[in-house]
Amino acid sequence: MKVAYHLQDEGYEGYLVGGCIRDLLLNKRPKDFDVATNAHPEEAHELFRRSRLIGRRFKLLHVRFGRDLIEVATFRASHDSKQDNSDGEHGRQNDSGMIVRDNVYGTIEDDALRRDFTVNALYYCPRDHSIHDFAGGYTDLKNKVLRMIGEPDARYREDPVRMLRAARFAAKLDFDIEPATAEPIQRLAPLLKDIAPARMFDEALKIFQSGHGVASLEQTRHYGLFEQLFNKPKLH
Repeated sequence: MKVAYHLQDEGYEGYLVGGCIRDLLLNKRPKDFDVATNAHPEEAHELFRRSRLIGRRFKLLHVRFGRDLIEVATFRASHDSKQDNSDGEHGRQNDSGMIVRDNVYGTIEDDALRRDFTVNALYYCPRDHSIHDFAGGYTDLKNKVLRMIGEPDARYREDPVRMLRAARFAAKLDFDIEPATAEPIQRLAPLLKDIAPARMFDEALKIFQSGHGVASLEQTRHYGLFEQLFNKPKLH
């Protein structure tokens, strides 16, 4: 809240966003808190003494409060937005559609439509205590449905790790994956072989060490993701 207030006091937008709002609405304890803003990472960095910029593919600001880190992200936009990106400096996709750089900035509405699932696209404004919902996430939350924002096939190709996130959130929240969101997963699961091992390892920890390991295991096996997580390389 202090981070969001400080951004607003300095003339920027500042919202709590994503999983923390989703979990609070479900009466669950959030594991962390994220903030979204229209301030560019370098602009936000200047506002917080105990902060540091991280990432190249997806540039973020970490603001430290004691032992806790608050993640501050600038509103993202689609890669075909009006922002000049002709040289690929801000955003870039490879031949298969996977995003390899994602620093194209936009409005809060743009940012909501760039997020993965509708229930993760809820924004809380601490100034007037309102929740902003641009993708129907509040209704899906009440109906316990996990739904991809946009066309699922294309969104999974942008970032194949979203398939693992779908399985993990369905297990954690006890939600049903909406049929159109579920359909491409088994077919596109082999795309995970192109994800960096360190990122896959991090996802495996989230899946099996977050208090819902058995349900997550069942989801990964059902959608053909388990083999991609633990497939051994062939020996020659």
